[in-house]
Amino acid sequence: MMGCAIAFGIWESDRYLGYGVRYYGIWITLSVLELELYKFNIVKSKIYIETSIPSFYYEIRTEPDMIARKEWTRFWWNTVRQQYEVVTSIAVLDELNKGNFPNKEEVIELLNDIPLIDIEPEIVEIVQTYIQNQVMPNDPLGDALHLALAAYHKCDFLLTWNCRHLANANKFGHIRRVNVMLGLYVPALVTPLELMDNE
Repeated sequence: MMGCAIAFGIWESDRYLGYGVRYYGIWITLSVLELELYKFNIVKSKIYIETSIPSFYYEIRTEPDMIARKEWTRFWWNTVRQQYEVVTSIAVLDELNKGNFPNKEEVIELLNDIPLIDIEPEIVEIVQTYIQNQVMPNDPLGDALHLALAAYHKCDFLLTWNCRHLANANKFGHIRRVNVMLGLYVPALVTPLELMDNE
């Protein structure tokens, strides 16, 4: 099992029996080979790392909720991350470089070995659609861009601590409808806490 949202099983319909992965309540059919690859963690789920993740790794605020997020982030990064294919983007690096906060150098350095996905021309149109449909705030270089990148590059998860605009269950239905309208993949928007190793 990879992450708390995925389960393997056998499903059947009126016509045939097959293998599948249950992903957030939706069964996705798999060939026998694909099933074995997932079982043995040869095929890894892809995760897009959003700006708040490296930021919280070096969080210095002392409120209990901030300390908890820092500890969960560090545990996930140091212990669970290896189970996934992890990517980020130049948009994340730009946000971090423009920020004014302690430990900035260490925060950016955390992403040194993480592959960067490309910002393709089509992503600009996706961002504009998100903003026009009020899926994301009117900031073409902010949350809308991160969501567009994760969706366009078919990331299984967008990992974030932004629970207002991204990892917000109340917004997910709207995001899913717009992505389906655009013919885009719908990444799961989650926090590190939701992707802890549950073995």
